[in-house]
Amino acid sequence: MTVSASDATLHALQAWGASRRIAIVHDWLVVQGGAEKVLDALLQAFPAADVYTLVDFLPAGQRGRLAGHRVVTSALQHWPLARRFYRHLLPWMPHAIEQFDLSDYDLVVSSSHCVAKGVITHPGQWHVCYCHTPVRYAWDMKEAYLRDAGFSGPVAWYVRRVLGRLRQWDHFTASQVDTFIANSANVSKRIAKYYGRHATVIHPPVDLDAFTFNPEPRDDYYLAASRLVSYKRMDLIIEAFGHEGRRRLKVVGDGPERKRLEKLAAAAPNIELLGYRPDGELQRLMARARGFVFAAEEDFGIMPLEAQACGTPVIAYGRGGSLETVIDEGSEATGVFFHEQTPAALLGALERFDSLAFSPDACLAQAQRFGIARFWQRWIDCLQLGPSDEPFSCM
Repeated sequence: MTVSASDATLHALQAWGASRRIAIVHDWLVVQGGAEKVLDALLQAFPAADVYTLVDFLPAGQRGRLAGHRVVTSALQHWPLARRFYRHLLPWMPHAIEQFDLSDYDLVVSSSHCVAKGVITHPGQWHVCYCHTPVRYAWDMKEAYLRDAGFSGPVAWYVRRVLGRLRQWDHFTASQVDTFIANSANVSKRIAKYYGRHATVIHPPVDLDAFTFNPEPRDDYYLAASRLVSYKRMDLIIEAFGHEGRRRLKVVGDGPERKRLEKLAAAAPNIELLGYRPDGELQRLMARARGFVFAAEEDFGIMPLEAQACGTPVIAYGRGGSLETVIDEGSEATGVFFHEQTPAALLGALERFDSLAFSPDACLAQAQRFGIARFWQRWIDCLQLGPSDEPFSCM
């Protein structure tokens, strides 16, 4: 029986982890997003690992490999209204994450976009932080966060004070991490700027087997999909398509912005807001769409790659992680960029998109560069698993 390179890579990681006690620390488990897909791949590589997280409200149908793991939550899990307002517990999160006792583990992997990297480890343990981003609302997105939240007066003063203290704590705890891994070159630069640390880049994995490649002609709609939160800029996409009125748009997702976006789209018959859709249905919509529209400035952003895995080209905001995942020029182009977060800029990109022909095979080839086998191989490179089976820092 032939063993594929992917299987051999996974087995090497699993064999290395089998003789070690491993803990994975994840900020919170509430919805399935990009960070949770990375967590799933880590759990596949380290099937005996325990998981530590501030709160765990992930529904049974979305738990995947978590179902087979011990999950330890913090005291915040039991606070009143924590399920609905967990983000409001930010002032208490640093203290809560520091209360986990990880002294029994050899390797601690923090999967961090907020406070997970702040866990306390001890000499003799190896703390590897897979950093999705330094805390966005404490650093470069602080003003946008305050503006979007509508804080004013004493509340704004208090929130600024909380974010200032979080920023100090975030910078200090970066010195306690042994090895940083960034999910993109974009995030690696931010780690260098805010923490003064080097980070190896390991891009999040695309599970290519989960997507159906479609080389056939497409339907006449465009697709946008994400959690409906303000920084994803679904409002920009809806405004652009609503103003133009000719191109069809389907929007998949749910979140706090949903009611506002429904009002925004109410007068546009060419726009459908479909709400949450299971993975299988979302993938079918991706595989039939003329193009996937992505307006957020993401640290990485895995959905444009998932669209390309279906052979679907992308119209993306040309900043952040999109610059690493979408090819905007040449014979192997997989999409187009727009360079301002405005409806006019997006409409201009759509005009250019419609004038070009994109190869589904080129889109698939781009997605394959980010496959899960490469993710595991990069971890092996980072851990430097050699004949001695001993780990060394990949700094």
